[in-house]
Amino acid sequence: MLKIAFLALIGLSWLIPVSAQDDSSPGYRASYQVTFEADWSEQTHPQAFPSNPHFSGLVGATHNQDTRLWKSGELATPGIESMAETGAKGTLLNEVDDLIAEGTAESALSGRGIGNSPGAVSMDFEISQPFPLVSLTSMIAPSPDWFVGVDSFSLRSGGRWLNEVVVELPPYDAGTDSGSTYNSSNRATNPPEPIFLIEQGPVGNGVPIGRFRFELMETEGLFPI
Repeated sequence: MLKIAFLALIGLSWLIPVSAQDDSSPGYRASYQVTFEADWSEQTHPQAFPSNPHFSGLVGATHNQDTRLWKSGELATPGIESMAETGAKGTLLNEVDDLIAEGTAESALSGRGIGNSPGAVSMDFEISQPFPLVSLTSMIAPSPDWFVGVDSFSLRSGGRWLNEVVVELPPYDAGTDSGSTYNSSNRATNPPEPIFLIEQGPVGNGVPIGRFRFELMETEGLFPI
């Protein structure tokens, strides 16, 4: 087995160990399991830590390079705003459906959340060579509009599916609510600000909230010639 470990900054999310197998199938489709491992606790983020720490259900899509669900430095869509402020999935899933109809996304992703942090939750999904990117999000709750996620993360490298990859998750602000504490009352940001990496307390102390662990389960089919 060829093991490759490196650090990279990807859209302000941190990529840590990648392991790829030299005998892995190049496959047209692949099945993955993603596990959200949340470390967020009073020990990792002691400043004004809330009494009911949890995460909303996972929501996102598999897609190609012609679209994005969200991007740091750009305004949040209504779907990202709704997810980040309330944990609701419906608006974002409707946006994914529109992208599927446009031909830039293949599948909507929707999974369970974490009822008490720290904790973990897993979800299985399929992905294909024409749509090798995954975007996935979850609300940090309670919070004004804070969330974790990956943006357009590719599960392919060198013409092969990655066997296992771990992406560390810093906290992001959706730029739609001006609250500064976990339990701030709703204060809409007008006009909205671009999504940004949170670098100040109570949640932005430089310690990741957790990580997404993507594990290859199986591949099928060969590339079309």
